[in-house]
Amino acid sequence: MSLSRRSLIKYGTYTYLSMATSQSLIASLWPEKGVRKQMKLNPVKIAILGLGNYAEKWIAPAIHQSKFAKVNSIITGSPDKIGRWKKAFSIKDENIYNYENLDQIANNPDIDCVYIASPTGTHKAFTIRSLAANKHVICEKPMAPTVTDCDEMIIAAEKVNKTLQIGYRLYWDPFNVRLMNAMKNNEFGTFKDLKGGFSYNHGNLTYNGDWRVNPKMNPGGALFDIGVYVAQSAFYGTQMQPLRVTAQNSTQRTSIFKEIPEHWNWQLEWPNGAKSEHSASYGKSENFLHINTPKGKIGIEPAYSYQGLAGYTPENKMNFHHVFQQKNQIDGQCKAILKREANITSGKMGRRDIYLLNAIMEAAETQNTIKLGNFYI
Repeated sequence: MSLSRRSLIKYGTYTYLSMATSQSLIASLWPEKGVRKQMKLNPVKIAILGLGNYAEKWIAPAIHQSKFAKVNSIITGSPDKIGRWKKAFSIKDENIYNYENLDQIANNPDIDCVYIASPTGTHKAFTIRSLAANKHVICEKPMAPTVTDCDEMIIAAEKVNKTLQIGYRLYWDPFNVRLMNAMKNNEFGTFKDLKGGFSYNHGNLTYNGDWRVNPKMNPGGALFDIGVYVAQSAFYGTQMQPLRVTAQNSTQRTSIFKEIPEHWNWQLEWPNGAKSEHSASYGKSENFLHINTPKGKIGIEPAYSYQGLAGYTPENKMNFHHVFQQKNQIDGQCKAILKREANITSGKMGRRDIYLLNAIMEAAETQNTIKLGNFYI
């Protein structure tokens, strides 16, 4: 992903380390027990597929800092990037692949897992090929363009008995984990209403060949690219599954956004009778999650960034030191591969979110209320 897009949501550098308060919170949800805590495990050997800014500035450093993972290979369609990656991570020539010979990783014991950091429209093909090579997969969000794509990816993982995980880093962010935990445990009561939004002005950042304005690579534009965060937070903010959705989209700068809408708004109806409001846009500036409960408000603003998050509960402000979210994510996902922790960001979770995003697109296109059903999780 482009530096300008990623710098918008990172709020700081990736060198922050977790302090005891945030680590104990996360550990309380996914503890290590007994003798396993003392086990010395070999790190998961990862091939990074797609060497864009996000892979280079965030995922590769996260893997490098994790004691549970190692950058062992690269898979790229950009030969000009190979030299600096080889130097940075001491990658052997035989561990360098391109998109054409990707399938040959099946014969390479130096690769345990493929981290897919390419545009959304490529996720299904790369995931299925990596799984067919008998490798675990961590696939960036959003999972794929359609529910059918997601189903095929899930089936491919089950067929070879390999893990399929989605790059949902906020499940290891202490602010978001605090909110998830509060809502899961009904700490302040069932939510009464919820609002969430994530937007930035991508119209000023487009370039020739920009995949974010290509509906084949990024269906719906902002709805998929950053709206997936908002969709995710609706599920963990309510601890429910919505019943119905209505949606609207619009475009002001038609000379820039020719094939995808510029702005998205959607509304969800929930089993307890409550409603929620959500937005994602390539033409505004917003980054928040606010939930009203019987005991007061809980929320985060900024809510979805890499750093700089700030949260509150009905009782007080959230007081956590910021963490390197992607490093914590890699730790947790590699522990799942090593069977030390559960897979908490599974392909089924990714499929659930794509089901909702597809329904939002249908609701906006038809201007009808869409009844929701099989979230498959």
